[in-house]
Amino acid sequence: MSSVAVPFYQRRHKHFDQSYRNIQTRYVLEEYAARKALGGLVCRSDKLKASQWTHEQKSHVSDEKRIRFASELSALEKEIHTARHRAREHLDRLAVEENMALERHIIEERISRAPEILVRLRSHTVWEKMSVSLCFTVQGFPTPVVQWYKNEELISPASDPTKYRIESKYGVHVLHINRADFDDSATYSAVATNVHGQASTNCAVIVRRFRGDEEPHPAAMMPFHLPLSYDVCFTHIDVQFLEKFGVTFATEGETLTLKCSMLITPELKRLRPRAEWYRDDVLIKDSKWTKLYFGEGQAALSFTHLNKDDEGLYTLRMVSRGGISECSAYLFVRDADALIAGAPGAPMDVKCHDANRDYVIVTWKPPNTTSESPVIGYFVDKCEVGLENWVQCNDAPIKVCKYPVTGLQEGRSYVFRVRAVNSAGISRPSRASEPVAALDPVDLERTQTIHVDEGRKIVISKDDLEGDVQIPGPPTNVHASEISKTYVVLSWDPPVPRGREPLTYFIEKSMVGSGSWQRVNAQVAVKSPRYAVFDLAEGKPYVFRVLSANKNGISDPSEITEPIQPQDTIVLPSAPGQVVATRNTKTSVVVQWDKPKHEEDLYGYYIDYSVVGSNHWEPSNHKPIKYNRFVVHGLETGEQYVFRVKAANAVGLSENSQESQAVTVQAALTCPSYPHGITLLNCDGHSMTLGWKAPTYSGGSPILGYYMDKREANHQNWHEVNSSLITQTIYTVEDLIEDAFYEFKVAAANLVGIGQPSDPSEHFKCKAWTMPEPGPAYDLRICEIRNTSLVLLWKAPVYEGKSPITGYLVDYKEVDKEDWITANEKPTPKRYFKLQLLLFFKLALPFILFKVTDLHEGHTYVFKVRAVNDAGVGKSSEISEPVLVEERPGTKEIYSGVDDEGNIYLAFECKEATDASHFAWGKSYEEIDDSHKFKIETEGNHSKLYFKNPDKSDLGTYSISVSDTDGVSSSFVMDDAELERLMALSYEIRNPTIPLKSELAYEVLDKGEVRFWIQAESLSPDSTFRFVINDKEVENGERHKINCDRPNGIIEMVMEKFTIDNEGTYTVQIQDGKAKNQSSLVLIGDAFKKVLAESELQRKEFLRKQGPHFSEFLYWEVTDECEVLLSCKVANTKKETDFKWYKDGSGADVEELPDLQKGECHLSIPKLSRKDEGVYKATLSDDRGHDVSSLDLSGKVYDDIILALSGVSGKSASPLKILCTEEGIRLQCFLKYYNEEMKVSWCHRESKISSGEKMKIGGGDDVAWLQITEPTEKDKGNYTFEIFGAKESYKRTLDLSGQDRGKVIGGLPDVVTIMDGKTLNLTCTVFGNPDPEVVWFKNDKAFEIDEHYSFKLEQGKYASLTIKGVTSEDSGKYSIHVKNKHGGETVDVTVSVYRHGEKMPEIKPGQLAKPRPIPPSEEALKPEDK
Repeated sequence: MSSVAVPFYQRRHKHFDQSYRNIQTRYVLEEYAARKALGGLVCRSDKLKASQWTHEQKSHVSDEKRIRFASELSALEKEIHTARHRAREHLDRLAVEENMALERHIIEERISRAPEILVRLRSHTVWEKMSVSLCFTVQGFPTPVVQWYKNEELISPASDPTKYRIESKYGVHVLHINRADFDDSATYSAVATNVHGQASTNCAVIVRRFRGDEEPHPAAMMPFHLPLSYDVCFTHIDVQFLEKFGVTFATEGETLTLKCSMLITPELKRLRPRAEWYRDDVLIKDSKWTKLYFGEGQAALSFTHLNKDDEGLYTLRMVSRGGISECSAYLFVRDADALIAGAPGAPMDVKCHDANRDYVIVTWKPPNTTSESPVIGYFVDKCEVGLENWVQCNDAPIKVCKYPVTGLQEGRSYVFRVRAVNSAGISRPSRASEPVAALDPVDLERTQTIHVDEGRKIVISKDDLEGDVQIPGPPTNVHASEISKTYVVLSWDPPVPRGREPLTYFIEKSMVGSGSWQRVNAQVAVKSPRYAVFDLAEGKPYVFRVLSANKNGISDPSEITEPIQPQDTIVLPSAPGQVVATRNTKTSVVVQWDKPKHEEDLYGYYIDYSVVGSNHWEPSNHKPIKYNRFVVHGLETGEQYVFRVKAANAVGLSENSQESQAVTVQAALTCPSYPHGITLLNCDGHSMTLGWKAPTYSGGSPILGYYMDKREANHQNWHEVNSSLITQTIYTVEDLIEDAFYEFKVAAANLVGIGQPSDPSEHFKCKAWTMPEPGPAYDLRICEIRNTSLVLLWKAPVYEGKSPITGYLVDYKEVDKEDWITANEKPTPKRYFKLQLLLFFKLALPFILFKVTDLHEGHTYVFKVRAVNDAGVGKSSEISEPVLVEERPGTKEIYSGVDDEGNIYLAFECKEATDASHFAWGKSYEEIDDSHKFKIETEGNHSKLYFKNPDKSDLGTYSISVSDTDGVSSSFVMDDAELERLMALSYEIRNPTIPLKSELAYEVLDKGEVRFWIQAESLSPDSTFRFVINDKEVENGERHKINCDRPNGIIEMVMEKFTIDNEGTYTVQIQDGKAKNQSSLVLIGDAFKKVLAESELQRKEFLRKQGPHFSEFLYWEVTDECEVLLSCKVANTKKETDFKWYKDGSGADVEELPDLQKGECHLSIPKLSRKDEGVYKATLSDDRGHDVSSLDLSGKVYDDIILALSGVSGKSASPLKILCTEEGIRLQCFLKYYNEEMKVSWCHRESKISSGEKMKIGGGDDVAWLQITEPTEKDKGNYTFEIFGAKESYKRTLDLSGQDRGKVIGGLPDVVTIMDGKTLNLTCTVFGNPDPEVVWFKNDKAFEIDEHYSFKLEQGKYASLTIKGVTSEDSGKYSIHVKNKHGGETVDVTVSVYRHGEKMPEIKPGQLAKPRPIPPSEEALKPEDK
């Protein structure tokens, strides 16, 4: 099992070791030896002086003996001797001092040096409240003086003794920074100085605001051992990861980048650490699929197009002289969506082996099939490099993950891909293999290069040494290099000598015992010394031989191989053994299994998982792993899963292993994390009361208690405070020294052991608190973090001051800002506070809401609380941890409900809960401990709070928090409306009513029976019921047939004979368990008579239908051709049944009798009129009975038919047309049918027209008209014809406004008599709008104008025809046509020419010619249809 990795910020950094002390000791010894040498020189000078003194004394005694008698001479000599001795002593002293100064200078010159830094400062990144020590080693003589700087400002420990402590021992200098905070982030420098010079070193200290998410047990990874790089980077660089890449899930075809940011100290552009990426302990290099980047404090690995080949454990290693820093995480790559539903995933890891001139073996790994049908084979495709056309290599799917591809062209490069096939279809293609060249590797061995002097070289080929070979020899060492059920791969060695000519090979096979040989490659010669032989009979042994050939001929056959039988040498692996799943983290599980009995040639294993009870399996890994242990990631916290494993090799996938035992996804049991937030709550001068916050994670087991250590400031050793566990997060430490500074640390313990201790607290001074203001609140907790609100909780101060606490002030600020903001102007008396974004103060809620406009969603804040009493504002609490105002994904809330027993409850679900989690319910954020009013039930990750006797006192805010989670919490406001709803629902459950879909009702059946029925929502098999009529229960019998359909909830009673005695009240009573209900129906008076009449009618109808009868009685309808059709439907007829029509009691004549077998009878009345009124009857009769149906076609029925005819005819109405008559103008509308009894109207300018002399209304069988006699200007305008049907009317409109047809106003007689030779002039006045066209005719034929005939039209209204020199031929009928688009007139004039001398014919004077009308053109008619 891999060791647990300690986060870098929890490591104890060592900056020097004993070797540094040895160096310093050497310097001290050298200095000591120098001093000892100086001392020896002084001693030698003193001995010389003593010896000289003894010699002088002896000389003086001898002189006294020689000159004892000469006293004066003696005294003189004595004085001279004394003076000489003093002078010599002075000179000797000067010489010794001179020698000693020289020696001292020589020694000092030998050992003196400027400061030199041996071990430099290292940069650190620590978390807030942690301590950090900066160390470096320096040498120099005289001993250098060291000064510390922070951002170039001198550090003085005296200014803040609790913050800094400086140590110097044996040349090692240490700066201790206690309880670092954000302001301690800076550049720190140390400067060492002596008389010979100066040296400095610096480092960066970064203090982070809060710790990242902890995992109680790091995710176990694969037991990979990454190889050490031989290319060592000799630069001393410290690398610390700031952000690491984590477990990643992606899909094939996507792009992805794995990033890791880091702090590199020092940051040198030319000398940087080396970033190395590994996948499954294989070094990754830049390629088409992966791109590497390192710079600006970030290392990245980018994938341009993900495939399952990219799945694996990725490791980033930063190599420097300071060591190797690395981080690892797994990348999962899911299959892309299949092109065909149900098709398998793509194969992977396509590789090429044993490439030769025209042959290569392609291998791959099979895909996992979790929900898809099994893979039945694979297709291998090839593509020449540089082209894009893929060619399929095998016609039928190959079943094993290996295929020999032949037929390659020598010298060309190829890439290959593979597609899997199952019953649903073909998968997506795999990633293409690396390019492979079709070359013979033996060719390189046949060439030898010899290097000679001056850089020259000689290339010698074996072809030159072998000489000329005409016909090659046979190949040797023919054997089967690979055997499968479908093919055999033969390999051999080329003949020696081979010759210069290119060789090809022919392969022959023979079934053992057949005695005949068959050439395998008769069509295509083989260039490679390998060949795959297909089309072999399964289970039959074969022998093979090979022949060599060149352009000169074919060799003899090679030696025959041993018998070879096609068969699979690799079989499907057996299923893996027992699978064991164990807890790991909140989202992962460690799965281990026993290897299969035969694990040779395994590609690896696939792991599947399923939620317990779902029977839906999902793949965990999508690429086979080689180890029998794997961490399954991406699971849901708190859910139960089972796992299975299958092995994979070249043949395929094994059977699934047995399922593992179900395991709940939770973090594994570990020691608890560290407590934090140690706060001094009270001090009396001899003891201190401390409080702290419980660990964020309990390690999966309940925390049993805490151990506390203490030490005085500037002391190194910690001392145990308690020997037995502290069960609360508050403790009083006794027997302390007054005015002394202390620091403390706390460690939590659970069943696993004692966790890491907290960071040391601040230095607390043991001095009695006497201030009148209160002490700090403690145990600040932030819960219910949502996008718009959060709740802040705290505990009251232990030290209240001189007066009771009256309230609290809440302060907050953003983490990157300096100024604190007070949330509430007035102190809140409660020990909780809800901050809600942009909401106003509300007194109705049980907690206080303020308008806080400075909080913003997505920003990070910190909080603190200050207690207030009459003396003022007390000490501030410990600052809370930074909080991001943002709702976590998947956040759940408390919900209310009522159980099956009618108990009201509040419930909460937390999937993140562990075995050590505690669901803490509270009211007004105070923990609930009233067992008389509440009951709490917790099972697994669900918890419920039951109300035993709910009433108005239960109104308020209820909260819940779940320990050992990442702050999971919620609240619920129980207001009047919600409590009333729950109590009503509770009453319904405790006093249940059977819900009814339908109340008691009745229906009359076909035979006149009356059915009473009621339907409930549902009825159980144990339900009971009873029918009560007039307070008397009735039983099931002949008169009352009672039945109950419990699955559908229907209860019914059928009464066959419903008589006058059955009047009264009907009731049904139902009981189902505790639930009851009843329904009543009152049938008295008119209601009863109605039911009775309907029953009798249905009984008669039933009897009527026993013989021939009308299933539908006579009814009328109007056809599209405006015929009236009388119809009826008959039933229960036979051939002998007689059918007759009657009108007014007399038989009606019909052309043919209806066919009763069709069930329909019709009587047609064309062109209905009043004569068709009367009573129509239809009769049916045979030996079984008689039935009659009648219809009175008069009165309202007749009027309704006319309306229906009007509707059908109105749809067919034509546009209004103008007809010119002798009397004037006639407007006409043509219809399919018209009857003067139809309701029609004519309107002129929206005024209804009544028939009269001026305007007469009339019509015929198929036309309706309006005659306008002698039209005038007043008759211009819109004319509308409207015919009214039963549901709608139909209009036709014609506009006569401004329509003046051409007219001859006057001037032409009807007969003209003239003598021949005279000139005849016919003149008249014409009119029309627009101006009419004037045409003259003779005998109805137009004639040409010439000198004899001429006509004029002056001013557009005076038309004349002149005939010069009339003759008898000019006699006849002359006509003038005056016409425009609206019509015109024709006037005929008879001209009679008599000769001179003849008697002039008599004519009647004053007779004018009568005009004949001309109808208008079609363009003039523009009616409006409506």
